[in-house]
Amino acid sequence: MTTNFIITEPADIYHARSRSGEYMSSHMLADFRESPALYHKEIIGEIDQKESRAFAIGRPAHCLILEGRQAFDREFAVSDGPINSKTEEPFGKNTKAYAEWKNSLDREVVSGKDFGFITKLQASVLMHPIASELLANGVPEGVVRATYCGMPCQIRMDWFSEDAGLVDLKTCDSLKWFESDCKKYGYLHQMAFYRAIIREVSGITVPVHIIAVEKNEPFSTGIWKLGDEVLTICEKHNEAAIRRCLKCFETNAWPTGYEEIRVIDSL
Repeated sequence: MTTNFIITEPADIYHARSRSGEYMSSHMLADFRESPALYHKEIIGEIDQKESRAFAIGRPAHCLILEGRQAFDREFAVSDGPINSKTEEPFGKNTKAYAEWKNSLDREVVSGKDFGFITKLQASVLMHPIASELLANGVPEGVVRATYCGMPCQIRMDWFSEDAGLVDLKTCDSLKWFESDCKKYGYLHQMAFYRAIIREVSGITVPVHIIAVEKNEPFSTGIWKLGDEVLTICEKHNEAAIRRCLKCFETNAWPTGYEEIRVIDSL
């Protein structure tokens, strides 16, 4: 199996093409499954895309763990900002001095505290014998595009290996509850979508693994291989949602999903 179907593209360009509705991504499809009205408001620009704290930490963490320190240093600067000569402490992030300093940089800023946290995640993943093997050879942050169920779609994979297939990196509060997290946060549908897009361009159904690392002590790492049956079920859910989305585009009707009365008749 080759990797010639993988595209290299900056993350901001990739996400912009999803948010405009040019391509369907797993995240946007999840929003559509939640509410067609929500998805429509996103692609016509009526909803501000605010970066969460988890996402702001996740991007540099993924870069360091999957791409290494050289790639990290090209994208991020580790610093607490300029020092106030009067207090000998860094200026606050809401000050003019900090804003001017940050705007002068050509990289995003990661605080010393956040970098220390990220390096603990990195050490945990790389010290896990199976995780380190899965990440030994492959392509990080690769983009794949294909027409799936009649809709232009795209994915941005954390890691793809000719041997290991698709590998995704997640953080969690506790490995004990990670299988519940997979359902709660839609990871199974996300990975099913990724697998389907890879199959569209390669003709091969690849294995799927998730590496999960705890965000708290002892920062343990665990590996999950996703079964074919559950991914196939999630694929069917995704395909049904895509068909509904195409119908919404055709009719220009974007329901919330709560138009009808629902009944609660049990505890």
